Amino acid sequence: MQRTTILALTVMLATAPAFGQTAGQAGPSTAPPSARPATMAPSNSAHAAKPAAPASTPESRSAAALALSHEPTFDEGTAQRIREAALSYSDIAVRGGWPMIPADAKFAIGVSGSNDDLLRRRLIIGDDLAADKTTGPFDEIVTEAIKRFQVRHGLAATGTMTPRTLAALNVPVQKRIRQLEASLERIQNMNFQFGPRYVVVNLPATFAEAVENDTVVRRYRVIVGKTEKPSPTLTAEITAINLNPTWTVPSSIAKTEISAHMRKDPGYLSRMHMEVLDGHDNPIDPGSVDWSGTRTPNFTVRQQNGAWNALGNLKIDMPNPYSVYMHDTNQRNLFSDDYRFDSHGCSRVDNVRDLATWLVEAELPKWNRAAIDAAIATGQRQDIVLPKKVPVAWIYLTAWMTKDQTVQFRNDIYDQDEQLLEATAEEAAFFNQAANHPLTAHLAQ
Repeated sequence: MQRTTILALTVMLATAPAFGQTAGQAGPSTAPPSARPATMAPSNSAHAAKPAAPASTPESRSAAALALSHEPTFDEGTAQRIREAALSYSDIAVRGGWPMIPADAKFAIGVSGSNDDLLRRRLIIGDDLAADKTTGPFDEIVTEAIKRFQVRHGLAATGTMTPRTLAALNVPVQKRIRQLEASLERIQNMNFQFGPRYVVVNLPATFAEAVENDTVVRRYRVIVGKTEKPSPTLTAEITAINLNPTWTVPSSIAKTEISAHMRKDPGYLSRMHMEVLDGHDNPIDPGSVDWSGTRTPNFTVRQQNGAWNALGNLKIDMPNPYSVYMHDTNQRNLFSDDYRFDSHGCSRVDNVRDLATWLVEAELPKWNRAAIDAAIATGQRQDIVLPKKVPVAWIYLTAWMTKDQTVQFRNDIYDQDEQLLEATAEEAAFFNQAANHPLTAHLAQ
């Protein structure tokens, strides 16, 4: 497995001298990793190989440039780049990793502090600060390096040492390697059919990307599943855009949340513009329903379309085994939050009408943004079927590297990385044990 290869190289590098040292010297490195290898086109790529982007440098990739990057999170070269990033971070690990910043360290721009050089060293090793900026106070150069680090870790680019920034700086390099390993495992096991146009939702990053001709042409904030109700990873195809949709409440929500509301407030359904339907879609009296929540509902709860609808004014239809989809919301204020894990599993998309326009306009030019807005304003339910289905992938990458050699990390919000690596290690141990069993050798003869 690729993880075994990475760890094997780590062991080999452990015997090599550290950066700037000759054999026999020891001590952690204060220099950044060597230039990362150029991105390689995957062997099964359907497209001609493109020249790799030059290695990223702190000067060439400012925080503002990173935030506006058009490099996709997920494309045909993602697995290879993650592999390269894992090797690079393993290289850092065997040379001593990076220093920890004291929890009580104080930093203020223009003011010299006892931990300024330590912070610079940490930023240099992580390739957020140029290698020749080893000493000095917390100045504009360090502020920009902190912003770059913050963007790479999904934090607000304030340039100040916030508690979340300090916590991210102090994550050991070994954990970052584990994140890269877990992300690599996931990508290698995906069977996504890339097309000239596709959509990606990276759940830990809470962003969606519309990719066209290998370039991100739209990027949107999204709200995904709560930690107790995580959004699934999946691959599917977008088939239609539903304007002014109704919302059929999943039976699990009807059994728990809707039932709980009805026990406390019998008028809840009426206020929420919801109706109860039998198996033939005929309305039934809510008073005749057992709202105890002890049994699986034998009825359907449906919310009428309108400003009150939980799906907002637009739904992106993408049939899949999990019955999740991308949609608008009537709580758009939630997009301004840094923490955007607040759904039951579906993905709410900021400015979803813009994404819908991109999806349909290429094949159905009459459906521009103005036409979509006008159709929604009528209040009538309408479906726009896409002549060509658009591939979509919901992925779970807590670590990845883009084509410009920028390595990004996000929190393992669903605690899935270690679970995956432990399961993979157990599987590998099982097959190794089976391969070394005497009966296996006998059968092979």
